[in-house]
Amino acid sequence: MKTQLKIALKYLLISTILAGAVYPLVMTGVAQVAFHKKANGSLLMKDGKLLGSRLVGQKFDSTIYFSSRPSAIDYNPVPSSGSNLGPTSKKLRMQVSERRKNFAIRNAVKDSLAIPPEMLFASGSGLDPHISPEGALLQIDRVALARNFNDVQKSELKDIIEDLTLNPQFYLFGEPRINVFELNLALDSIK
Repeated sequence: MKTQLKIALKYLLISTILAGAVYPLVMTGVAQVAFHKKANGSLLMKDGKLLGSRLVGQKFDSTIYFSSRPSAIDYNPVPSSGSNLGPTSKKLRMQVSERRKNFAIRNAVKDSLAIPPEMLFASGSGLDPHISPEGALLQIDRVALARNFNDVQKSELKDIIEDLTLNPQFYLFGEPRINVFELNLALDSIK
């Protein structure tokens, strides 16, 4: 019996060292070498100041910026969750109806059925940083008006949206998307 207990304790000790220390250290080292920016949170810096992460959606309420998609957690990364409201939920229908109305009014959209779904529904994590190019294009007039852009600047803004649009992963998975945070940073560069 003592022999079996010694073997079990040795196995526990070795497994704990391998799985609890060696493996995490090796994986951290590989990630730091091969994927340095991603392993450190894909942080965006400007003039030595941390602005945020490319991976975490942020709230933009000002009319001079493009709006992010709604968040069930108000962009708080600590709980990171969706609303868990399903398609039969009356509360979800009311939220979507209110968001549709507000987006249409705020962006002077005549056909509210043309508003892309990501501008009406929160993401599963509540922190999705992307919207569709269509969602961005519907906001151009509002942003250009709020910033007093002329036609040349407005055209430059359309070019920025086109340049920042990401294709589906491997041209196969997902939809074209644009990171709202990066778009708003690029927007500030238009003179």
